Amino acid sequence: MDLDKLIQDRIRDVADYPKPGVLFKDITPLLADHVAFAGVVDTIVNHHGRGTIDKIVGIEARGFILAAPVAYHFGAGFVPVRKKGKLPARAYEETYDLEYGTETIEVHVDAFTPGERVLIVDDVLATGGTARAAADLVRRGGGDVVGLSVLMELSFLHGRDKLGNLDVHSLVTV
Repeated sequence: MDLDKLIQDRIRDVADYPKPGVLFKDITPLLADHVAFAGVVDTIVNHHGRGTIDKIVGIEARGFILAAPVAYHFGAGFVPVRKKGKLPARAYEETYDLEYGTETIEVHVDAFTPGERVLIVDDVLATGGTARAAADLVRRGGGDVVGLSVLMELSFLHGRDKLGNLDVHSLVTV
């Protein structure tokens, strides 16, 4: 079975979650499948090439699950981007629009050394607000955003359009 089909077969649609009118993409069946999960991590690492990344940013919360093993395979550091109020030290923050509201995310001000090559990893690219905010946070901290890798891109929401010339790598596009 090819990876694209394996991924699509392991993502469950949940209607009206977290609120009415939203179709939630549940990746827990994919995470529970050793072959699918390993294939996702390996594909992200192979796309960018080992030794090319200094830090991996994972976006709360499902992005953490994908980003941590990617960081391990790169031999790179892992930096969590969290919802406002969840980080213990001084942090930069960015507020952005979601398809169902607004959110604020943060990263510690000392998370990056100027010039570090940073890859952002998340589960879904939807409206692009979260990814753009995370990229802005990395840049504010002095990092050089080399790209965004996502498990799935919801192309009908046109999130890629908000990301300018950022290199976007999506394993599955729906």
